[in-house]
Amino acid sequence: MTAALTADRPAATTDALPISVRNITKTYGPVHALDDVSLEVRSGEFLTLLGPSGSGKTTLLMVLAGFTRPDCGSLRFGDREVIRTPPHLRDVGMTFQSYALFPHMTVAGNVGYPLRLRKRPKAEIAERVERALETVQLGGYGNRRIDQLSGGQRQRVAVARAIVFEPQILLMDEPLSALDKKLRDQMQIELRHLHEQLGMTTVYVTHDQREALTMSDRIAVVNHGRIMQLATPRDLYERPANRFVADFIGESTFLPVQRKGDRVYFGDTALRHDMAVPDARELLLMVRPERIVLSPDGARDGANNFSATATDVVYQGDTFLLHAELAGGHRIALRGATRGVELSAMPSVGDTVTLSVAPEDTVLIDGREA
Repeated sequence: MTAALTADRPAATTDALPISVRNITKTYGPVHALDDVSLEVRSGEFLTLLGPSGSGKTTLLMVLAGFTRPDCGSLRFGDREVIRTPPHLRDVGMTFQSYALFPHMTVAGNVGYPLRLRKRPKAEIAERVERALETVQLGGYGNRRIDQLSGGQRQRVAVARAIVFEPQILLMDEPLSALDKKLRDQMQIELRHLHEQLGMTTVYVTHDQREALTMSDRIAVVNHGRIMQLATPRDLYERPANRFVADFIGESTFLPVQRKGDRVYFGDTALRHDMAVPDARELLLMVRPERIVLSPDGARDGANNFSATATDVVYQGDTFLLHAELAGGHRIALRGATRGVELSAMPSVGDTVTLSVAPEDTVLIDGREA
């Protein structure tokens, strides 16, 4: 999985606003859709709310948009408190999962709608609509009907409508979920480049972990109405705060470990690691399948080495997946590249193998789900 690279990203526009969420709570009967949520979104940042269905991520986005009124808490756009401000006065752009385009209007009619609501002059509307369409690579499409567009083009029209009035904040509610995988992957990159070009503060909702890792400056993982962890894509993937985050982001193997004095053990093996041990009652060793090395010549110096019995070997084209069983019946999975590996050299079911994990890939986490 590839985290967004932001080293060459241009500075955010001066008009981009930070967002401050303080102690927001929203209940529906006994259910806490949002449970005392606090969050700071930086000016010009692309922040993704990531979580499973029913986690509260969309409810939080609707609070930002003004469509949902929380029970309590504070919401500030820059220095302005907006918790009681109606949606049409918050001056935020928004795209929806369904695009919410007007089928009876042309492309230009749809894109220009926010400007007509703001009673802009016709000449200004025409100019800004064409500029917005050029920005999303749809220059010249203004006279087309919505039903003449592909799914990707409709998504671009929805984005153009959201940015045409140059909002300081852009909210996006799973805008790519209706697209097929190939087009979705393409649009992820296009939206990221568009954000870099415009520099507006963007809050994006998705349940797709790869999408979040690809597009975001930071990701807030949401579950049961609370933020489990807020971090950069790389930190989230490599240093998850707890089991829920580790399990939700990527593939993982979890092994029980014990703290003995100032060392941590898996069985009788003292683990080498380079991270601070979490102050938690239950500790787990988290290992990513692609970070495990199959060591045909036995234990590797300086690594954590585990003897295991191969239980399944699956060829998957560019990679192979090895399932193995450790002492005590614990199962572990290794994923490796098939390039340069002879199929005859791969272990067979029942073979004893040595699996090695480098100290920097030996990650200790809080074993609680949340």
